[in-house]
Amino acid sequence: MTVAVRGSAATVFALVVCLLALPAPAAAQTAERPNVVLVVTDDQRWDTLRAMPTVQSELVGKGVTFANAFATNPLCCPSRASILTGTYSHTNGVWSNAGGTHGGMKVFDDRFTVATWLDAAGYETMLVGKYLNGYSSNTVPFTYVPPGWDRWLAFFGQPGYFSYRLTDGAQVRRFGPGPVEDEYSTDVLGAEAAGFIRTATSPFFLYFAPFAPHTNGRFSVEPATRHVDAFAGAAYTPPGSVNEANVSDKPPVIRRRNRLPVARLTELREEQLESLLAVDDAIARMVDELEEAGELRNTLFIFTSDNGYTWGEHRWAGKRVPYEESIRVPLVARWDALGVAPRRVNRSALNIDLAATVADAADVKVPRRDGRTLLPLLAGGPASWRSWFLLEYHDPAFFPSYCGTRSRRWKYVQYRSGAEELYHLAADRFELHNLAAKPRYRDRLMEGRARVRGSACRPPGSFQPLALCSRTGTEGADTIRGTRWRDWICTQGGPDRINVKGGGRDVVRCGRGRDVVRVDNRDRPRGCETVRRS
Repeated sequence: MTVAVRGSAATVFALVVCLLALPAPAAAQTAERPNVVLVVTDDQRWDTLRAMPTVQSELVGKGVTFANAFATNPLCCPSRASILTGTYSHTNGVWSNAGGTHGGMKVFDDRFTVATWLDAAGYETMLVGKYLNGYSSNTVPFTYVPPGWDRWLAFFGQPGYFSYRLTDGAQVRRFGPGPVEDEYSTDVLGAEAAGFIRTATSPFFLYFAPFAPHTNGRFSVEPATRHVDAFAGAAYTPPGSVNEANVSDKPPVIRRRNRLPVARLTELREEQLESLLAVDDAIARMVDELEEAGELRNTLFIFTSDNGYTWGEHRWAGKRVPYEESIRVPLVARWDALGVAPRRVNRSALNIDLAATVADAADVKVPRRDGRTLLPLLAGGPASWRSWFLLEYHDPAFFPSYCGTRSRRWKYVQYRSGAEELYHLAADRFELHNLAAKPRYRDRLMEGRARVRGSACRPPGSFQPLALCSRTGTEGADTIRGTRWRDWICTQGGPDRINVKGGGRDVVRCGRGRDVVRVDNRDRPRGCETVRRS
């Protein structure tokens, strides 16, 4: 039975209901609506799937791997809110984890999620594992089950490996504190997920969210006892971005950091991989149950993570940062009924796409989301796709707020302080060379600024998008000479004298006062009193 909605929930979703519906679902023609299994790990890097043999054989080897999958806000709670709703943080209002006024379950409107959509359409639904940060006695009683979930077994309070609490909405079970092998949380949750598959009525929706490979501390992870040291001494060649030698071109928050201890980074990497082996075992149990029940062929099985994780790249160990290791996530989807051969898809897939994908597969019409269905990519199309997407973050107690954009070749990031990063990913995949201050890349810099200005990314507080100016005049009379590169010159007071002859398709925005501008024919003066062209 679905539990009634919290009366206090109030965000922009109340308005979204009246928006236009998504286009008609693009699901393949199957005899019946598919079951859906969505696995969301915690802080798993995109490049760790090779450590999971069942995922390799049963999902990668029989499904579609999205080689360029990303979290639009690389932090647990915001990303999970995006997965459940198909919306950016600036739409759903969940910017950070449980602390503050802009994060955690307390600001999440749980009335409009993939669970409520599928439950209303007749699916039997269950969440097993981690819901949202802040799902604890500080926010709700243990009896609270969000709407849309028919069955429920969730971490209540801080998740853990051997020491944790689970609630099914009727009672709380306490585990730990000692390491008891048969109480390892991934195994307990995996058995519950397998049991749901065994007893559920089709069509069903299972959301499986283990704690692995999240850390228990800064560098420590607890694998299952049977997997301890499974990756001890595993060969690994760190890229040059690990403990980056020269961070002088990085924002201040990175420049202030010391190099991280190599031994602790090794411990972190090996234990995260070891903890994923229990997740792999859980996947094997779920696949076996689906096959035993005759449901595997018509089950859409999706595997992903809420965000990535850095192993010392740019002197950072964790998530939150806009660098590739933090924003990239694994994403694999298998749906045998589509009849598609295993392959890799290189087009960008986002966490905000998952809700629309599941709804599309279930043939459920929902209000328009920020994301889009991935089913056309699963089926081999479409001809056109997004060329770039938005990055956003706000949890300034840990890392400065930012907005950014990423395309196939370029990444631009703008911080609240005004600091900027620009990377040519096609030539610099480890993001060692920030090009934001290089005049020859001003076109790309201004393209990034324009996209941020035109987006809805406005982290809470005083975030102000930067102007489209490479040089700004003063309130007095200025004489400004352009460079040989393309310039974006903005004047203020006046009268000003501006000469951009000999540059490259320059833009001059004149302010108050009588300004005199000397330009080439291809330049673009705007609002200037006197324009002299050659």
